[in-house]
Amino acid sequence: MSDSFWALGWAGLLGLMIGSFLNVVIYRLPRMMQAQWDADTGSQAARGQPFNLAIPGSHCPHCQHPLRWSENIPLFSFIALRGRCAHCQQPIAWRYPFIEMITAGLFMGIVFQHGWGFAALAWAGFASALLALAAIDADTRLLPDIITQPLVWAGLLAASLGISGIGLQEAVWGAVAGYLFLWAVYWLFKGLTGKEGMGQGDFKLLAGLGAWLGWPALLSLVLMASILGILGGIGLKLRGQLSDNGELAFGPYLVIAGLWVMAFGPLPGLHA
Repeated sequence: MSDSFWALGWAGLLGLMIGSFLNVVIYRLPRMMQAQWDADTGSQAARGQPFNLAIPGSHCPHCQHPLRWSENIPLFSFIALRGRCAHCQQPIAWRYPFIEMITAGLFMGIVFQHGWGFAALAWAGFASALLALAAIDADTRLLPDIITQPLVWAGLLAASLGISGIGLQEAVWGAVAGYLFLWAVYWLFKGLTGKEGMGQGDFKLLAGLGAWLGWPALLSLVLMASILGILGGIGLKLRGQLSDNGELAFGPYLVIAGLWVMAFGPLPGLHA
């Protein structure tokens, strides 16, 4: 009992630290991509100071105050500072502690389910990638290839090494069928309406989920994500936050479905 308690505690602390890093990725990666696009097109906006995951150091987005180590401790600094910058007193976005707490909770659940080992590390990486993708897509309608493509390959590798508990054949066909299903939906919708119903990043995300969870889980994933997407769209519409063209990021709902299946398995009666 004592060993289990400490294992979960260490998993939670590791989750807080990884969650803090995910916040950096969520904020900076889309801006790094935009800077690269500007550079590729020769835009004036491409000129400026280096900007990547390490440079500049952590700072307040309002006043640019560099954070001291004591102001950069995951979750605890947010509590100690009462949710405000120590320099300018502007509020710190709630997303930062939220991502850290969610990551900690997921890591604890993974260690509880798998114990410490390669399987837990693999599934922790899977969950971390999904969290980053969900937040980036919610903010920018982007699902970066630099995360989605390694997600697919990592799932296939984990299956081939027997780490994920999914057979290699299930993983391969999960990736293929996941990609092709949304690809077919995309082209069917475009053929009927002349509009693009989703981005290609969604194809790659579902391929990644299929590689990690196997093709038998795809029906549950798509059904859950679709229902959540409909409910989310209705909620945004009622709050007046849905765009005029009805555009909705589908990635976060795929992520929620993926994390659910990771933790609890496919929906009853929908496991092929």
